[in-house]
Amino acid sequence: QVQLVESGGGLVQAGASLRLSCAVSGQTFLAYSMGWFRQAPGEEREFVAAITRGYDFLNYGDSVKGRFTISRDKAKEMVYLEMTSLKPEDTATYYCSAGTTRTALISGQGEYWGQGTQVTVSP
Repeated sequence: QVQLVESGGGLVQAGASLRLSCAVSGQTFLAYSMGWFRQAPGEEREFVAAITRGYDFLNYGDSVKGRFTISRDKAKEMVYLEMTSLKPEDTATYYCSAGTTRTALISGQGEYWGQGTQVTVSP
């Protein structure tokens, strides 16, 4: 079992930056590719970013490319999402996910999910 706990969400103004964190526990940190998804009310869940176990491959959703950066810290067993130039359309609940394969993770089929953290961006 893997436990994922997100934190760092909040209410910010458009143009601001925010860093989300995901604490990973339960199994070997490097056994999983890690990713972030988001879901706004009434919308489908959307892929945001992913990073592979070997740190060698990063993926980003088209709507966040150039603004968001995913990273992971082996020593702290944490995954981060640095968000800059935030827009009102970034408002959503953000979820951390872990998957044994990058393909499964990016398609939303990760084995483990956190409870989510709310990000609200005001105009």
